[in-house]
Amino acid sequence: MSIAPQRAVQEAPVVFLHGVGLDHTVWDKVGPSFGDRAVALDLPGHGAQPPLTHEVSLADLAGDVLRRMPEGPVHLVGFSLGALIAQYIAAHHPDRVLTLACVSAVCERTQEEADAVRQRFELARTDFHESMRRAVDRWFPTNGPAAETERVATREVLLANNVESYLYAYRVFATGDREVAAALPKIAAPTLAITGELDPGSTPQMSYRLQRLIPRCAVRVLPGVRHMLPVEAPDQLTESLTTLIQGGAHDD
Repeated sequence: MSIAPQRAVQEAPVVFLHGVGLDHTVWDKVGPSFGDRAVALDLPGHGAQPPLTHEVSLADLAGDVLRRMPEGPVHLVGFSLGALIAQYIAAHHPDRVLTLACVSAVCERTQEEADAVRQRFELARTDFHESMRRAVDRWFPTNGPAAETERVATREVLLANNVESYLYAYRVFATGDREVAAALPKIAAPTLAITGELDPGSTPQMSYRLQRLIPRCAVRVLPGVRHMLPVEAPDQLTESLTTLIQGGAHDD
């Protein structure tokens, strides 16, 4: 690759997609490291985007995000539900994705894992507040004042959701790994699957499943970390993303 194209790759926009129930602010500790290149989007039905009013598919969410991404190829970073959307875009629109980062991503849930996410969906449908409380408990460690501050801030974002819209989005999260699985081998971009060692929902095993299905996929597992990598381990995540974008992603 010549110097000019290589420079263009390293200077391309870095697009960040958050997880279900959250918004673009989850990237506040990561995005600034990429300066003006960082573009943190609200997913459909989240943040400043209009609420979802009917059932949607992973393809629908990906199409909406694709229309709002900067023109040309980008470095695409997806967290949780955002990772499923990013995978779909990378597989079906390879000209738009230079590198792909799947942060705290799910892949090929086992029957037990699929049952667990369906139970969480049912709880959100019947008792939204309790569901959000349990989500924060799953996602964060409980010790220390910093952890409590992060838990409170995240809980506020979750509880601000339009419940109907959240449920439409969560249904996609609960089933999207099956929708995108067959397309994963078509992803040509250099890919990183990174998750926390202690994440009970987006497990290290799922990152290794992604590695098995995506041709150029490295895996990194962060010791002692749970689900919220952009908040709990922003420096380690930023380092890993920088390495990927610069062309040097490697397994642990």
